[in-house]
Amino acid sequence: MKKLFVIVLIVLLSIPAFSQVNYGLKAGLSTTSLSMETLKTVTTGTTSYTVEALKGANYGFHGGAFIRLSLFGLYIQPEFLFSSTTNEYSVINLATPTVKLAQKQSFNKLDIPVMLGFKLGPVRLNAGPAASLLINSPKALIDDPNLKNMYSNMTFGYQAGVGLDILKTLIIDLRYEGSLKKYQNQIEALTGGAKFPLDDRQNAFLLSVGLMF
Repeated sequence: MKKLFVIVLIVLLSIPAFSQVNYGLKAGLSTTSLSMETLKTVTTGTTSYTVEALKGANYGFHGGAFIRLSLFGLYIQPEFLFSSTTNEYSVINLATPTVKLAQKQSFNKLDIPVMLGFKLGPVRLNAGPAASLLINSPKALIDDPNLKNMYSNMTFGYQAGVGLDILKTLIIDLRYEGSLKKYQNQIEALTGGAKFPLDDRQNAFLLSVGLMF
């Protein structure tokens, strides 16, 4: 939370230095993919499970507000967006390996990308850091009283992409988002204290449209 406060404070203090200030609203869809390096095996008591991220894209949505601060063709654009994504995993109890459970976890977040860019006519090129603050507590992957999931409340990544301004009012953005930190840390065995890192990282393509005032 301290890092989030610092980001917001820097943005507010920088506003007077720019010659043009615009505000806007935007919303859009995302297609996400989850990357796990290896198949994970989790053991509690005499029961073992395997956890694997399902291949293929998942979809989510995002929406919120932004501020664009422009000067000499360059700009900085902080955004404050609510986003929701769903990840899918295959969880198998090795005592009954023929039964494969597809588990879903929904993550609701406050995303704060700070985009730095420049304009070539109506076209924009931009990139910058992005912070994500987890709002909810997703349900556990494994229904076991001796296990719980541990999450990072805040993660950091980056976004980069291209945008288009139409009549200085309608905006369209296409971006790639990458993660610099583990999205979900680990599963922890409450009785023995063992921790099983999942080390999964989420990447996404984001398409959004908005209005600028």
